[in-house]
Amino acid sequence: MNKVIIETSARHLHLTREHLDILFGKGYELTVKKMLSQPGQFASEEKVRVEGPKGAFPGVSVLGPIRSATQVEITLTDARTLGVKAAVRESGDIKGSAGVKLIGPKGEVTIGEGVIAAKRHMHVTPDDAAKLGLKDKQLVSIKVGGGRALTFSEVVVRVSEKFATRVHLDVDEANAAGLEGETEGEIIIG
Repeated sequence: MNKVIIETSARHLHLTREHLDILFGKGYELTVKKMLSQPGQFASEEKVRVEGPKGAFPGVSVLGPIRSATQVEITLTDARTLGVKAAVRESGDIKGSAGVKLIGPKGEVTIGEGVIAAKRHMHVTPDDAAKLGLKDKQLVSIKVGGGRALTFSEVVVRVSEKFATRVHLDVDEANAAGLEGETEGEIIIG
């Protein structure tokens, strides 16, 4: 087994309890729109306006459940539209990253940091990691075929019992390879 499902991750954000309360009202709970491939993760019905110095996106999806830090995940193209510099980082690594204004139906908040372009990564179950000979934080390449075949290097392997085995690329990366929907890639180790 050296094949893996690749999913495209569109712009979205994760909110803390505090920011959810500010944007949607005290005690507000996210409404599940659809469950995502990663266990316990979901796209919600709620959307937030994200504003930067140069531009804005009016309806950015909020993913749940709530998190310990608010994080806005965008592409590098999105960053140019907003007028911010999005650091290419692993999810959760937001220290010193750009900030933006978030506007919800009940309020707004300006975050001083939290805007990233997620580093391409591969969620892996411990069983699949053992079968594939992969370790947490290892870097691999993912080869995709088709009319715009590409090999994505420096894909961070993230191993956890909480994961389903999938590669996540952002919209810019998927578009560069002409990928649509779920597709399959080949894992290249070394």
